[in-house]
Amino acid sequence: MVAFMSQTDTLLTELIKRADQLLEVLGKQQQGTGIEPPDWAASVAFRYRRFRNGRAALVPVSHVATMRLDDLKEIDDQKEKIQRNTAHFMAGLPANNVLLTGARGTGKSSLIKACLNTYSGDGLRLIEVDKSDLIDLPDLIDTVAGRPERFIVYCDDLSFDDGEPAYKALKSILDGTVSAAGANVLIYATSNRRHLLPEYMSENATYTHTADGEVHPGEGVEEKISLSERFGLWISFYPFSQDEYIAIANQWLLSFGVPETLLEAARPQALLWALERGSRSGRVAYQFARDFAANQQAGNSPGA
Repeated sequence: MVAFMSQTDTLLTELIKRADQLLEVLGKQQQGTGIEPPDWAASVAFRYRRFRNGRAALVPVSHVATMRLDDLKEIDDQKEKIQRNTAHFMAGLPANNVLLTGARGTGKSSLIKACLNTYSGDGLRLIEVDKSDLIDLPDLIDTVAGRPERFIVYCDDLSFDDGEPAYKALKSILDGTVSAAGANVLIYATSNRRHLLPEYMSENATYTHTADGEVHPGEGVEEKISLSERFGLWISFYPFSQDEYIAIANQWLLSFGVPETLLEAARPQALLWALERGSRSGRVAYQFARDFAANQQAGNSPGA
């Protein structure tokens, strides 16, 4: 029995030693890697990627979406706000980080892509970052510091669960750390959650003092909304009315080559399409227009 325990201890010691060696090697790899700068002339948009070996790189996007600001209908107020902020940024004037929130499929992501296409000729570049990689934001900002271009760091569908490390990293970069974003970097993010974190009805109850509750119960709720408040510009999106949905569908139908004489005939089918999907969003209107135009061009009866 003693011999068995001694052998087990020896194996455990060897495993721990090998694990420490592996962690040391991985640590050295990651420290010496950094972010590989891309060929900046290869594209106007890049994706940040961190690979399993610890290497990080900015990968050029081969096919950038060709969305234009004129393609986006029924969101004129939102379009004016983000275009003005981006124009100030490109002119070297003070500009804000932007949080676009609201109903799904209403043009939040499309608006950012359209801004890129509008200002890319003036030196605007976009870097898309996944939420899980936001902890690398300080290194990313150091990589583009000193470049003549201006960069939008873009995070789509941003939301966090309690305790995620990326939450703290983004919060610090936006405001409140020595390592702040450079003059040539803004952060644009989209989210279906206004405050980016889940909020619960039970949290309202914490405002009343209980025997085992917090001494300052409101501070927990304040912590949750502090990240969204660090975005200087909030742009809100709302569900479209029926008339707005039809106007968007008509615009996409015309862009796909459907004759104007068919727009009235397409109206009931567009409404049925939205009813089946439970949404009158711009995305649904775009999907309907693609289907209708394809059927019309193929000689099929649209909606059949």
